[in-house]
Amino acid sequence: MYTPLQNARSELHQRDKHRTRILHWGNPDKPLLVLLHGWMDSAATFQFVADHLATHWHLVAPDLRGFGDSSWNHSSYYFPDYLADLDALLDALSPGKAVMLAGHSMGAMIAGLYAGIRPERIDRLMLIEGFGLAQTRPEEAPGRYARWLKEQNQPPAFGQLESTSKLADKLQERNPRMQAEHASYMAEQLTRLADGALHYRADPRHKGVNPILYRLEEAKACWRKINAPVQWVLGGDMWDHPMAKGVLDTLDERRTCFRLLQEVTIHQAGHMVQWEQPQALAQTMHDFFSQPSA
Repeated sequence: MYTPLQNARSELHQRDKHRTRILHWGNPDKPLLVLLHGWMDSAATFQFVADHLATHWHLVAPDLRGFGDSSWNHSSYYFPDYLADLDALLDALSPGKAVMLAGHSMGAMIAGLYAGIRPERIDRLMLIEGFGLAQTRPEEAPGRYARWLKEQNQPPAFGQLESTSKLADKLQERNPRMQAEHASYMAEQLTRLADGALHYRADPRHKGVNPILYRLEEAKACWRKINAPVQWVLGGDMWDHPMAKGVLDTLDERRTCFRLLQEVTIHQAGHMVQWEQPQALAQTMHDFFSQPSA
């Protein structure tokens, strides 16, 4: 059974009737590093990284809205909500002072946009397996809107889960280098019992289609406004990489949007780098964020 080497402290942050659960690791007197998780994940995803980092940093990770123990929306989810939540969180954690920020997957997409929208708030930025989505075409809009309208009457749902042990097996199947005890821990963190049944600790509305098309040019315009040094972290298993699904062919043009860009590949890891190679990721983060401020 996995026992955290660094225990997390939990607190609730309230904004406009929306509750955000936040995990803290390490000493509050140490340098602050804010971490954003990905889709269908939670703040606890960084526990294994925190085991190696928390002695040198004050790590803070929120459950993004609709995930973990944070509040759910009453309707669809949109990226501006996540940007506003992050803005409020940073104002509470570090008013008037730029922070170090890292995000994984969807969390990296949020972090990358925010760093260009509020460049003065970010000191250094790490994007872990999150470099935007594939470009969409206007011709996709009618179908997307139609599907979204259908989902308003037939909301998406998650099926009941059989057990946390079965989910742990699935996590290891998808992430073969993940330790069994880590998979069991995350299976517990990603689920809850409700009415005698096991369910994901996430709003099933996240399965719904976003009616707003992803506009790559808008994302690139935000990235060009980033002043902070940026580090991309890629998992070495390219077949498992989201870039293989429409992003890889535009990766070079995305790179040119970042003025101060470094790249690191962590081998023996797929998309969930923080699960398969947490110690290597922790070392990469420590090396990057320990560099002098820009």
